[in-house]
Amino acid sequence: MTTTMTLPQRLGAPLARSMTRLRRVLEALQPAALLAARLYVARVFFMSGLTKLRDWETTVALFTDEYHVPLLPPEVAAAMGTAGELVLPVLLVLGLGGRFAALGLMVVNAVAVISLAEITDAALQQHVFWGSLLLGLLLWGPGPWSADHGLARRLQRAVGLGPVR
Repeated sequence: MTTTMTLPQRLGAPLARSMTRLRRVLEALQPAALLAARLYVARVFFMSGLTKLRDWETTVALFTDEYHVPLLPPEVAAAMGTAGELVLPVLLVLGLGGRFAALGLMVVNAVAVISLAEITDAALQQHVFWGSLLLGLLLWGPGPWSADHGLARRLQRAVGLGPVR
């Protein structure tokens, strides 16, 4: 006696195997994608910080006349913003305090958008894109190719816990 398989039954097993393979490939690419996001966003903010350092008088003038950071004097806002743009990207690239760095850069990004009296649609879209990448890094962490991951593995081995994923 032969059983006839329906079309969904004949396609089901190969489709399931293909989906499993695709999932494995995509999961294998996650560390590279997280690193790429870290490097991309870090470069944007670090270069901005370097630009501010190169001409400090202009930076303070911009914070006085253009950027209206709430609650802070322009000199303090300029110093804090520049420090954040120089230190947090380094931490993000290293993946050292990766979630902290992502959160800090999200604050810098949000303050930049809020403090500008006028922002073009193109500039706003860039800030939204950077914020989206940073949100992903905040939610999922810097990934296995990070100092955080290496430190967590060492710490768990030292206290006798299982391996870090």
